[in-house]
Amino acid sequence: MDKRLAKRHKRKVARAKEHVKVSEPDVRTPEEIKAAREASRPTGGHGNDANVSSAVPSFRNRQAPGGGSAAKTDV
Repeated sequence: MDKRLAKRHKRKVARAKEHVKVSEPDVRTPEEIKAAREASRPTGGHGNDANVSSAVPSFRNRQAPGGGSAAKTDV
């Protein structure tokens, strides 16, 4: 059984090596990199993000309305 697992692992590794993606180097100039960072930066800053996320109510601990607390009268 150990021999079978070894062969299976060897095939799996060989297949994985075929599908390896090689990353391409970043050939942009430092000025282009700085411009891209400025363009992707949010306009509001970090202070506004915290207030927005805390304004959303949490529904994790709430029960569904009518969650079976009413007594059944149909017998």
